[in-house]
Amino acid sequence: MFRSLLVAKDGNVAITVALAMVPMILAVGASVDYIRSYNARQSMQSDLDAALIAAVKEIDTEDKAALTAKVSDWFHAQADSDYTLADVNIDVSTHRITATATGSIPTTLMQIASIKTVPVSVQSAVQGPSTSFLNVYVVLDKSPSMLLAATAAGQDTMYRSAGCQFACHAEQGPTVGGVSYANNYAYSKANGIKLRADVSIDAVHQVIDLIDKADTNHDRIKVGLYTIGDTAAEVLAPTLDMSMARRRLNDDSSGLTSATSTTHTYFDVSLSDLDKKVGNGSDGTSAEKPLKLVLMLTDGVQSQREWVTAGVKWNGNKIKTPGWYWNKIAPLNPAWCDPIKKHAATIAVLYTEYLPITTDWGYNNTVGATMASADWKNTWGGVMKSGVPTSTTRRDYVPYALADCASSKSLFIGASSSTEITAGLSTLFKQYLTSVRLIN
Repeated sequence: MFRSLLVAKDGNVAITVALAMVPMILAVGASVDYIRSYNARQSMQSDLDAALIAAVKEIDTEDKAALTAKVSDWFHAQADSDYTLADVNIDVSTHRITATATGSIPTTLMQIASIKTVPVSVQSAVQGPSTSFLNVYVVLDKSPSMLLAATAAGQDTMYRSAGCQFACHAEQGPTVGGVSYANNYAYSKANGIKLRADVSIDAVHQVIDLIDKADTNHDRIKVGLYTIGDTAAEVLAPTLDMSMARRRLNDDSSGLTSATSTTHTYFDVSLSDLDKKVGNGSDGTSAEKPLKLVLMLTDGVQSQREWVTAGVKWNGNKIKTPGWYWNKIAPLNPAWCDPIKKHAATIAVLYTEYLPITTDWGYNNTVGATMASADWKNTWGGVMKSGVPTSTTRRDYVPYALADCASSKSLFIGASSSTEITAGLSTLFKQYLTSVRLIN
């Protein structure tokens, strides 16, 4: 009987499985509990981030004790009651708050090995940019479309007297009341008709006023002035001297005012050049490592006057042969903004809405034509947003393109009226100043 027991093999599989079950259960338990602890950690991180973001927005109005209490209240209002908040540090001078949260997650199958809990811990740090070193690059579109009369009344006067709502520098001007004008711009200037380019200057003045208030000692925030058109031009390198910036804004010879405009708008060229001028952004901890904000005011249309007229042949008052380059007049490709953003600069965009002129054959065959007719991908490498039909006009697609150019949706604003344009640039600047950065 004893010998038969030694050679018997019945039940070997069951014994082997039984012996293997414990490590198998522990392995499965470890996987399950790891996933549970990972999810808990993610949730804890989100709760801690939210608490610090809420607190840093009140750092100018509350003392450290009150802010510490609020961080705790906000965290525990969202997080598991067993989690502990510790090491809350608040630096009012740099608008920085850091904190640590710890806790433990009860295990499931790992309790077989007497492992009752898994510890979790997260850290978070936030900082508001309002007290950081900052370079602001104000970029103005100098295309002829920015010479549109700023108000409906001004547009009506320009159309009735000059035959065009735009105060162009190129075309022969009208003769009104026996007075001949060199061009439409001369007429608009003589009759006090404000243009969008003039309103743009007003908008920049408001931003400079805000910088004065945000940096009363004028030792942290610099402003630079730039134009885009054929290329990007630096009118004023970033400076702490706001009075210098104001003088340059009002000087017709600077190239910023409505006294001048470019004949072409090449965003592929000008944004590449602008990227080189802006350079790399940093963390704002010193004058040598400033945050960088690009405030761009534009109508967002890649254009050249010759692209409208070249190759067009007429048969009476009907177009016989389409223009050779009609497809080229289209929204900018947002990818052209990417290099600036990849170099850690933030882009905010104010869109000065392109005026639909449906009575003009040039408009109807270019900006007023469909995105499909532009063949945007093959022409400029653009990729349309999912869900937007190719039957959308190029004009109507411009806000989509400019919103994608901006660093975030909150840093894009469309403006159609002179008051909206004037207020829009300041709104974007204030939006940026009140934003909060997670820095861990």
